[in-house]
Amino acid sequence: MSINISKEKREKLVQKINAIKTYISSAKQDENTAQLLTYVADIEKDIKGKKYGLVFEEHREGIDEVLENNLPILSEDTDLFIDNGGQMNFLIEGDNLASLKLLEKTHKGRIDLIYIDPPYNRGVDDFKYDDNFITKSDNYIHSKWISFINERLKIARNLLSKNGAIFISIDDNEQANLKLICDAVFGEQNYAGMIPWRKRTAKTDVPFGISQDYEWILIYARSGDFNAFTQRENQRKYYSTPDIPNREWRVHDLTTQRTAEERPNSFFTIVNPKNGEEYPANPNATWRITVDTIGDYIAQNRIVFPGDYDFMKITKPQLRYFRDDDEKKALKKTGSTAGVSATTTQLPQTVGMTKEGTADLGDLFERKAFPYPKPVELIKYLVQIGTINKENATILDFFAGSGTTGQAVLKYNAEHKDSNRRFILCTNNENNICRDVTYERIKRVIAKEDYKASLKYFKVDYLPISDKLYYEYADELLLHIRELVELENGINFNGNSEIAIVLSEEELDDFSNDIPAQCKTIYIGHDVLPTEAQEKLFAKKKIKVNIIPEYYYRDLEG
Repeated sequence: MSINISKEKREKLVQKINAIKTYISSAKQDENTAQLLTYVADIEKDIKGKKYGLVFEEHREGIDEVLENNLPILSEDTDLFIDNGGQMNFLIEGDNLASLKLLEKTHKGRIDLIYIDPPYNRGVDDFKYDDNFITKSDNYIHSKWISFINERLKIARNLLSKNGAIFISIDDNEQANLKLICDAVFGEQNYAGMIPWRKRTAKTDVPFGISQDYEWILIYARSGDFNAFTQRENQRKYYSTPDIPNREWRVHDLTTQRTAEERPNSFFTIVNPKNGEEYPANPNATWRITVDTIGDYIAQNRIVFPGDYDFMKITKPQLRYFRDDDEKKALKKTGSTAGVSATTTQLPQTVGMTKEGTADLGDLFERKAFPYPKPVELIKYLVQIGTINKENATILDFFAGSGTTGQAVLKYNAEHKDSNRRFILCTNNENNICRDVTYERIKRVIAKEDYKASLKYFKVDYLPISDKLYYEYADELLLHIRELVELENGINFNGNSEIAIVLSEEELDDFSNDIPAQCKTIYIGHDVLPTEAQEKLFAKKKIKVNIIPEYYYRDLEG
């Protein structure tokens, strides 16, 4: 029988603490003894606290102090609005912790897929903490990174929908720490898999002679309701033909390794009803179906015969499978007790390496715009497996960098006619990256490919609230409610006569007296009450009324 020595030590410490508490309690009670009891209780709490998992020194960022004394708000740069139809997407410039806190108001439980490629903390110029790059000589190199990422992941979890998931790219420097952080934040039971991604071909001049050619993509589900479309289904070759409209299909060998003696009902001759061609079974490899069911399979168009399609060179009948059936079957597969699908440990080669990511950017920029960008095909693949059967999915990337995630979503939508996926990108504007690279990339790819998509550009600003009562800054907050409504609903108020927003009784009266003929929807502040006459007017004109959620105001009020 094993003995937990650490537990025994903790129990002895607690006994000593209890003895101290007893002694203090028996002494004359005053402010000092009360304070001592509080100190002892704090020590006891620490001793009894978490004893397994990642333990690290917590660090405070400059943005934490900013957020203590200011409320983050959104302001739109209307000059950067891209209007090309399709889904409305969003790019938010600013510290991503502030952006996440705003998204927590508009998208709590509503994000279907999060992909992030955070700084890898290599000890070189890749991770900046409070405006200083962290180097290997920093005694808290790992603790600072863990504090930084942990605070953001806790909010990310709140944003995920019940069947959503987060995909995180990381390299060897923090992979082990990140796994433990995610186990704590998302729950160990919601670990869905870790995919290796080959970023480059092997190098020879490396320490210990081992070339680190792979990075990792950790996948965590919000709950057991998430299922990824597995690798095998994605690598299958599907066809689209006029004789079977709106359904993609593939073929599979119709024979088995069972003999005629083992499966006598499957040892028969299949006849092509179109031309009478006969295909006898092999006594050592019978058909997968039986003589009793072959008629049903032919009637259901489940058998593909040689000569049916010019592009397919086959010499014997094949079994036809439909893509939608494959996907439904894939969603039923589970790989853990929580029902989380066990993802593949292999990516298709078509996702490419870093050099393909560089080429993607090179097609849009004349110079090297961003170091080590991920390939578009890689992120597009993750969008595919992470949002299967979610045609209206919302994808978030709060380490957006050069904007690969945005381009990947646009490309995926263009390649799948029923897809209406939208993206939200968040990044700071250090060295003008948000304006000159992220935004410019999305703008250029929309123009180049004529993607039916639109984009709004928001900036995070701050409203000082220290030593102020709510009513002292409430009016200014109201000026930024419209951006939150646009972000949550994926809409645009500017120059759009089909929708309107009113945030005061005066605005409501003005709107009611001059309603645009094209108006179909109005968003009204939760504390603005239409009169009976106004309600009847809206009903007569078939205008849908949406009340802006009270939590916009309550959460901002703190």
